[in-house]
Amino acid sequence: MHRPKLKSHALLTAIALAAVLTTGCSTNSPATTDKAASTVSESPEPAEVQEQLAVVSAPSASATPTAVAEGARGGTAKKSSLKVASYDRKTGRAVISAPSATKPTATPSGDPSSSPTPQPPVTVGDIIASAPAPGAPDGVLAEVTKVVGTAQDSGGTTVETEPAKLNSVLGQSKAEGEVPVDPSAIEVEPLVQGVKVSWAKTGDLTFGPEGAKLPLGSLRLDVGAAVATAEGAPASAAASVEGFVQLAPEVAFSYDGSGQGASPGAAFLGLSGDWASQWSLKGRAAGSTGGQPIRIPFAKLHSDPVIQVGPIPVVVNLDLTCYIQVNADGKVTVDVEQDLKGDFRVGGSFSWAKGWTPVSESDMTGEPLKATVTAAGDVKAALGAEATVGLYGTVGVTADLAPYIRAHADGSAEGSADGTGSATGAYALYGGVDLTGTLNFQLTIFGTPVFQTKIPLGALHHEWLLAEGRATATTGPPPPAAG
Repeated sequence: MHRPKLKSHALLTAIALAAVLTTGCSTNSPATTDKAASTVSESPEPAEVQEQLAVVSAPSASATPTAVAEGARGGTAKKSSLKVASYDRKTGRAVISAPSATKPTATPSGDPSSSPTPQPPVTVGDIIASAPAPGAPDGVLAEVTKVVGTAQDSGGTTVETEPAKLNSVLGQSKAEGEVPVDPSAIEVEPLVQGVKVSWAKTGDLTFGPEGAKLPLGSLRLDVGAAVATAEGAPASAAASVEGFVQLAPEVAFSYDGSGQGASPGAAFLGLSGDWASQWSLKGRAAGSTGGQPIRIPFAKLHSDPVIQVGPIPVVVNLDLTCYIQVNADGKVTVDVEQDLKGDFRVGGSFSWAKGWTPVSESDMTGEPLKATVTAAGDVKAALGAEATVGLYGTVGVTADLAPYIRAHADGSAEGSADGTGSATGAYALYGGVDLTGTLNFQLTIFGTPVFQTKIPLGALHHEWLLAEGRATATTGPPPPAAG
């Protein structure tokens, strides 16, 4: 008596379940399918409802589509044919253009005299993420606050905007990846004479000086610069630094939207890459000025790589200043050269348990190619780079990576009445790397809680012995008087 009822009940249950799974769901959207499936699950796992977005290099800024999240705050962004025709960062006013400037609405039934009503391509509450555009070299991430009307000169739609957060377009999705920076797209501004630039990328090789072939993805800067010579030093002790820096930078980006409320559960922004340098310090460098090292910037580098996070173009702003820095007591004369290789990783990492925490890592090793130290004294010289990494024109991470050579010599002196004498002592030559920097509050562009002060990366210091030996110096009688 009960078996037919059970069959009927099972059939009704199956029909109801099919309706729940199919109504309002797209067969092309795993995220919406998972959301629907979660309605029949008592305790869905977060991974079942999170959409995993790929993190890849955008083809080019001009070919990168705009992303638009419809509705105020927190909508899922979709690829759009809209373009930011112009943007004024100071006022937030933008002109949005579309292939079809108007969207006609249906003619009211029974009223043939009515004509289609133009509709703006965006509405209040929409959030726009765009690659670099006219007036916005750092890209645009903004929420529409007012639709002003049609721009007379371009036919686009003029809107007023305010800055938006990344979580408003990434929503509950998840993304993680590292994207190489195209070395050919990096703008290099030499600051001293004699800087040479070479790079290599897939399919378009450029060779460094003397036919040295670069690894793919690498940028190389060769420099030779005079350094102030210590007062009273002979002409033969003229000081100089020369060599090259070679790096292959990558942008690291991750986001996890399974947080509490409107904030993400985790995020990361950073810069990493391979580093190589070979350089020499010669002569008797002048002492420091006011107790501070002498720093000579020799090149500025800038790039705005666009990384594609699912449908969303995320514009990364990267600036580097390469420099030579010398800290000397004006006593020691050196002729030293070091070959250095390794990698580095700096950035900021967010989690609900710890908030924002710094990431500061470097693994480098060096070999001495030449080591001669004369007289007693101290000198330290670095060939390094200051870097800033941000998103959409906001600085998020600053870092100072300073690989160096340090020489220290102890000595004793003996003299005689005729003015001759000698000095002997032990010297040691060290290689090392210093890494410092800060996290800036603009990292809250991810939609994370605000922190009021800069967070230091924490000083990373690593040093190793390159060579050691005996330092010698001999002085002769004073030269005869002229005439």
